[in-house]
Amino acid sequence: MKLALHDYLFYSVVSVCLFALFGCKSHEYVTFKTPVDTTDKAILVQAKQTFELKDIGVYVSNEFDGARLNDFNKLNDSTAQVSIYPENEPINNSAYYAFKAWSNESKPFYFLFNYPKGYKHRYLPKLKINDKWAIIDSSQVFKNDSIVTVKVQLDSKPIIIAAQEIQTSNDVNNWVTNLIKGKESIVSYTTFGKSRLGKNLKVLNISKGAVKNKDVIVLLTRQHPPEVTGYYAFQNFVKTILENSELSDEFLSKYHVVAFPLMNPDGVDSGHWRHNAGGIDLNRDWSVYNQPEIKQTVSYINKALNKNKSKLILGLDFHSTFHDVFYTNDKRDGTTLPNFISEWFKGIEDNIPGYKVNEDSANSDKPVSKGWFLYGHNAVGITYEIGDATSKEDIQMVGRVSALQMMKILTQSNKSIN
Repeated sequence: MKLALHDYLFYSVVSVCLFALFGCKSHEYVTFKTPVDTTDKAILVQAKQTFELKDIGVYVSNEFDGARLNDFNKLNDSTAQVSIYPENEPINNSAYYAFKAWSNESKPFYFLFNYPKGYKHRYLPKLKINDKWAIIDSSQVFKNDSIVTVKVQLDSKPIIIAAQEIQTSNDVNNWVTNLIKGKESIVSYTTFGKSRLGKNLKVLNISKGAVKNKDVIVLLTRQHPPEVTGYYAFQNFVKTILENSELSDEFLSKYHVVAFPLMNPDGVDSGHWRHNAGGIDLNRDWSVYNQPEIKQTVSYINKALNKNKSKLILGLDFHSTFHDVFYTNDKRDGTTLPNFISEWFKGIEDNIPGYKVNEDSANSDKPVSKGWFLYGHNAVGITYEIGDATSKEDIQMVGRVSALQMMKILTQSNKSIN
């Protein structure tokens, strides 16, 4: 349903009133039709330990960043139950798990997954063997109603069994550091704040030359810890922007990209299903900013806009779900880039053989990032979702092509304006 003009004006007026009431523009609140309580909620902190079944020589461990394993119990000599609990409730029905496993001798072994009542198995297991990730052969996954059992080959060298490939805060930092090496003239990578557990919140600023008066594009990812496929699309998107090409050179001469490669480091490293260390879905806090990660991100963006006399024109938030989909806002007329979405989607389809953009459009009622871009900055906001099972080759293709098409559209738009 389209947002009526009086509703849109309501959002704008309330935001202005809150600004007048609370003063500091860097923390200007944005009101949504359906508020969400984002004050801290207690979480279940998993005990880090190695579980031992000494009589059959099988061991599992959650003693690494990104792990999720809450209990481990023998069922018989060839099968054990792994119990996986969420960090708190209510939470989405997308159980995340990750643990190491090994045995004294080489043998096949079965892991039966146990979740609290009402939760089910979502992710096909990924195995990390000899430092390489692979998706488990589906013939080794057995389903009996809601009960899932996985068969793996164990030996004395630990393997990791995980819902998604693990990309911890350290992994993200290493990727960014390597990506920008030799490109320091156009990109900086700095810490702008701390998470609830004291981890660094970091940002990439990408531009050729001064950022003063340049329109801003914001990129976000990993608000939700397990959503790694969206992060991979973000990687390819940013990598394409940083290519030494005529297009990227022209684009970065005219625009300033502000990119946040890891919004929720606490949740990622703690192996959470969805929330941060405050027990909150960060993509419901884009209104009054109760969580430090969102509060500091909003403050950073708004202060940069004020300092540089810039305008935020586009925000892309990279996520993962069951299939590829782009969530957009219906409201486009009168926004920063009223024709961008239709032109962008056409460009993507025209340049990926057989690809059809799956768009789901509705104005954000709840305080999510794409609504914040619209209501807080009158900018185009898009939630860029990649499917759980989308191949890395396809992720690379859509990430690259979508970045190229964005740059082409915006450089042409800039020319038409000037």
